[in-house]
Amino acid sequence: MSEKRKCLACDNELFGRIDKKFCSDYCRTHHYNKNNLSNRSYMREVNSILKKNLKILEGLNPQGKTTVSEKKLLENGFRLNYFTNLYTTKKGITYFFCYDQGFIKLANGSYTIFKKTDFE
Repeated sequence: MSEKRKCLACDNELFGRIDKKFCSDYCRTHHYNKNNLSNRSYMREVNSILKKNLKILEGLNPQGKTTVSEKKLLENGFRLNYFTNLYTTKKGITYFFCYDQGFIKLANGSYTIFKKTDFE
C-alpha cells in the first residue's frame, strides 16, 4: 500500500495526478509566496531606491541637461550605487542611467545629469 500524498502547503490529502503537489491554486500560491518573501522584500527595497533616485534626477534636471554638485545629489538622498544600466563609449567613458535619466561624474567632482531621449 502506498503512502498518502499530502499538500505541501496545508497537509491535506492529495487526489488526482501522481505528480500533484498542492490541493488548490490557493495553496500553491500561498506556498510560493511564503517561500519567496525574502527575495521579494529585497526587490521591493531596490525598486524603491531606484524610483527615489529617478525622482531626484528628474527634480534636479527639469530642462533635460544640467550640472549639479555631488553634495546636492547626496543631500537629496541620491544613492550613487543604484542605477538601472550603464553605457560605455568607444573611448571608455561610462555613463550611468536610472531609467531614462543619465549621469556622469565630472573631473571637478560634480555630476552632469541628462535625459536620454532616443532608445535604440
